[in-house]
Amino acid sequence: MTPRTKGRFILLPMLLCVCLTLCSCGSNESAEKPSAASSDTVAKDSSPATTAAAGSRDNTPVVLTGSADGTVTYGNDSVTVDASHTEEGYLMVSYSGSNSKVKLQITGSDEITYTYNLHDGYETFPLTSGSGSYTVGVFENIEGTSYSTLFTQAIDVTIQDEFGPYLYANQYVNFSADSKVISKAMELSASANDDLEVIENVYNYIITNFTYDYDKAASVQSGYLPDVDDVLASQTGICFDYAAVMASMLRCERIPTRLEVGYMGDVYHAWISTYIKDKGWVNGIIEFDGNDWKLMDPTFASTSSDPKDFLTQTDEYITKYVY
Repeated sequence: MTPRTKGRFILLPMLLCVCLTLCSCGSNESAEKPSAASSDTVAKDSSPATTAAAGSRDNTPVVLTGSADGTVTYGNDSVTVDASHTEEGYLMVSYSGSNSKVKLQITGSDEITYTYNLHDGYETFPLTSGSGSYTVGVFENIEGTSYSTLFTQAIDVTIQDEFGPYLYANQYVNFSADSKVISKAMELSASANDDLEVIENVYNYIITNFTYDYDKAASVQSGYLPDVDDVLASQTGICFDYAAVMASMLRCERIPTRLEVGYMGDVYHAWISTYIKDKGWVNGIIEFDGNDWKLMDPTFASTSSDPKDFLTQTDEYITKYVY
């Protein structure tokens, strides 16, 4: 990665939970459903509001949302697991029963189990363990924290595009061709000449315009999922909101972006990392000061007049889950 601009900021991981008392991320409830009928949709929106010259990069947004075609399905009277597009790196699952608390678990060949809440209709879930055998289970609540098994299925997956799970919308990074974040991404990327400049423009927009919602952080419930358009409109939110908006914008610009959850030291966090051509997956917010690349915390970058006060080290980030 060749530095070209002094003072350039590049978004790579986005801290979702600064600390447990500051930003409670929660698990997964109340997410909007991705469309089950659209895929590979080119966003249609007005031209960018900026007057900057168009960049040499093709910055036309391409919005990838899951499609439940019914070509390959598993299930029973209450559950349908649509595996028609596992080669693209995702499953779609629909629950049509009457239980109000339903869990989905997906375990890949790396033996990491991802647990989600299911809602009415199809939702999209990434296959982030790569190619291999997956076990999919759906569980209905009995009482309290007790659940009974409703359905299980083993599915063999061969992913053709390793970046697929990090380009499609899913339950955590939930957007569509009509989302306002997509038209904003088109505006912000219009002048970019390469992926790095797209990332820079999105990052600088967020830290310049968004403010941290401390009241929301103190009251957010377990299972919270961001509505990216609401966050964009209010220009405020918790760190989870920041990251979901950024991930949506970067994915629609064909920049693979992972939403990662884990720990920074002993504090629970989430962040994003992006794939840079000829560089690979890059984890960390990087600032080039004219001489060196340095890691910094982007959440604090939006709330502090001196973001350098919050420099951290990459080896302190421990990833548990990737979405």
